[in-house]
Amino acid sequence: MSSKHAAHKHTIGKLYSNILKNNRIRSPKTPKQLERHLKGVSNHRRIEILLLVAKRDGISVDEISTTLNCNFKTISSHTHRLVQAGLLEKKYFGQNVLHSLSPYGKQIHLFLQSF
Repeated sequence: MSSKHAAHKHTIGKLYSNILKNNRIRSPKTPKQLERHLKGVSNHRRIEILLLVAKRDGISVDEISTTLNCNFKTISSHTHRLVQAGLLEKKYFGQNVLHSLSPYGKQIHLFLQSF
């Protein structure tokens, strides 16, 4: 086994052990629940949003659309889908809505980084 393969195997092992240790994830997910989370990142734009929110916690839709150079309505739709998938959380401050990763969003982010 090459050292690169061994390092990758070690990283994946740590990722899965961290997922299992996460106190918020109490029981194994059903296939239907897993489908909901995975469909949340089944679009390149939603993956971009997830990665950006991981870097800039508490970011608004306007900031996301400006940073990704994308239409506001498109980003709004994608963030809505990510919230429905349980990957993003919204926090309301007056008229401002700030987005951050949910616990499951953080796990998906770790998973995406392993590629």
